[in-house]
Amino acid sequence: MDLPVMPPVRPMLAKAAKAIPPGMQYEAKWDGFRAIVFRDGDEIELGSRSGKPLTRYFPEVVAALRDRIPGRCVLDGEIVIAREGRLDFEALLERIHPADSRVRLLAESTPAGFVAFDLLALGDRSLLATAQRDRREALASALRDATAPVFTAPVTEDIELARGWFDRFEGAGLDGVIAKPPELPYRPGERVMVKVKHERTADCVVAGLRPHKSGPVVGSLLLGLYDGAGRLQHVGVCASFPMARRRELMTELEPLRMATAEGHPWEAWASAEAQATDRLPGGPSRWTGKKDLSWIPLRPERVVEVAYDHMQGARFRHTAQFRRWRTDREPAECTYAQLEEPVSYDLTEALGGV
Repeated sequence: MDLPVMPPVRPMLAKAAKAIPPGMQYEAKWDGFRAIVFRDGDEIELGSRSGKPLTRYFPEVVAALRDRIPGRCVLDGEIVIAREGRLDFEALLERIHPADSRVRLLAESTPAGFVAFDLLALGDRSLLATAQRDRREALASALRDATAPVFTAPVTEDIELARGWFDRFEGAGLDGVIAKPPELPYRPGERVMVKVKHERTADCVVAGLRPHKSGPVVGSLLLGLYDGAGRLQHVGVCASFPMARRRELMTELEPLRMATAEGHPWEAWASAEAQATDRLPGGPSRWTGKKDLSWIPLRPERVVEVAYDHMQGARFRHTAQFRRWRTDREPAECTYAQLEEPVSYDLTEALGGV
């Protein structure tokens, strides 16, 4: 492979904002695996956000790109899987599997696609120093004949249309809106774009914690919600505390600490059979490898209000943010019924009607 922009490349990133800023180019924020595509003739490599290759996990994407993109180019975009008109991030997670046979089986049963939203190189020319607006025009031209499952993400400079996307596209599993300064060159690894994501709140049971890697302070709080059968399901974690607050939380929660998980709603967390039927902490993760996923059980008696952006199946898609203790709430009130459901919206419309 001999391209004007060579792997690895860390993608350009975005910083969070609470409102869509004016005077930008706007795109939907896709909920998939960020990927940089490098193609030089028959050679194609998919680089992840961290720079590690994703190529072996998505053979059907490689085949689709080979038939649909220019022979020498570097694209920035997102690998996505769609089911029943919306994005399915959990199906993507299943693809990170060590067995090639399993990867190929899933490539047939739940094929992925690629949504391109930037062009870093074309032919022998690097476009890293080119303005965002011009890169976008070059991308549209380069992929003008591409067909599903390779898409060019819709873009607009109309802030009212972007606000409409923010409200409507969530039902298709999209994350929010990305805003890009039109004159911005491509700056790998830097947070120079703006992302505006949905935020909601939920009251959750704090049923456990994981210590911080630095010592005996809180790393994250384990959150639970009761399902319709009265079972406490693990829905995610609350983290990102200042160090002083981590120490305070460990002291606050010490009276709830259990010597063992016996009698705890998640006492069977180490059982593979139980993990297959319920959402429990400490389950296997293809991302964490051999990372210690053990946790400290707490009596499920405290309720916390957290902010979250959206759900992925029965769990929070991203790490939730601590808002406040809810001493006025009973744990039994913390159910899935409180969660707001976005209006359904067909993913094909978010892709411009393709």
